[in-house]
Amino acid sequence: MQTRQSPWMTEDLELLADNASRFFEREAVPNEQRWRDEHLADRHYWNKLGAAGLLCISIPEEYGGGGGDFRHEAVILRSQMNAMVGGGSNNVHSGIVAHYILQFGTEAQKRRWLPKMATGEMVAAIAMTEPGAGTDLQALRTTARREASADGDHYVINGSKVFITNGWHADLVCVVARTGAEKGGKGLSIIVVETKDQQGFRRGKLHDKIGQHSIDTCELFFDDMRVPCEQLLGTEEGKGFAQLMNQLPRERLIVATGGVATMQRAVQETMAYVTQRKVFGETLMKMQNTRFKLAECQTHATIAQSFVDDCVLRAMKGELDLPTSAMAKWWVSDTLCKVIDECLQLFGGYGYMNEYPIARMYADARVGRIYGGSNEVMKELIARSMESQALG
Repeated sequence: MQTRQSPWMTEDLELLADNASRFFEREAVPNEQRWRDEHLADRHYWNKLGAAGLLCISIPEEYGGGGGDFRHEAVILRSQMNAMVGGGSNNVHSGIVAHYILQFGTEAQKRRWLPKMATGEMVAAIAMTEPGAGTDLQALRTTARREASADGDHYVINGSKVFITNGWHADLVCVVARTGAEKGGKGLSIIVVETKDQQGFRRGKLHDKIGQHSIDTCELFFDDMRVPCEQLLGTEEGKGFAQLMNQLPRERLIVATGGVATMQRAVQETMAYVTQRKVFGETLMKMQNTRFKLAECQTHATIAQSFVDDCVLRAMKGELDLPTSAMAKWWVSDTLCKVIDECLQLFGGYGYMNEYPIARMYADARVGRIYGGSNEVMKELIARSMESQALG
């Protein structure tokens, strides 16, 4: 059975998909196991991504980007997920951080940072999560105190962040910090930190995660770190929470898009295995349980793609809202884990061996139910929207 064609695909996007797939097969697949063992990709891999035009593809050309839109990001992501390679998170770099700067940055900030991100000269990360505050952004405790000095006004930042994707290689970090005394989200701001030679900035050790081993993830520490006030994202303090809420639908759609591609790859891997593996003189595919399970998995994958395709079309029109993106994020990430689990079962003992792609998918997929906002929080957001509509 052929994979359903997305209604938003074009010939140009098909060409991009082919080029991206060739790049990942050539540059990432041969290195993936080493990167997984070392818990990070080579730094120069980011420069190769930039040279291939795969970074910041949805950023306008005037800022060094590819001039595309979310569909171009989705095509690259699907190609990467199908190749089963990490090599750093372009989703965070291009799909999230670049769009915070594009959407909220001043003209000077856009021209200062986006071109370097597009070439891979700068690797970007966003630092939200703290040891005592994950999904609850309003509980963040990292502080940024404004201080006047002879060499200009600075923010003095103190605190720490944890589970920071791209944290080890990051040259540019969007730090969410409390700049005001207001409780909750009103006192939060995003301050962009250039890490090279930045005093008061240090990285913790690489996290040893269950999966996604080739994506570097670590703690970040800020000890009286002085950052020029001109690196506040935008022009007003206290806008950080609103900026985060504005971009979350995009982030959650990225999670769902990657989940669909992985779901489809899991079914393909399993089909290839069960049509070759023999048990009691017959291939596994001849057994009714196998056929029923795969029929269920393919149905889930088809439904997931249809839902996400609709979300992509909504995003293109600027109509993707928080509740719908929350639905896509939780349902696809949850369904992905179920589908991979069913597929792994059909591999028997081989499914538990890391040399088989299905085992790596099993470990890599689990975090999808946590990052981008836990699935429990996604359901709460949906319920709040339902309640609000019911009350008029």
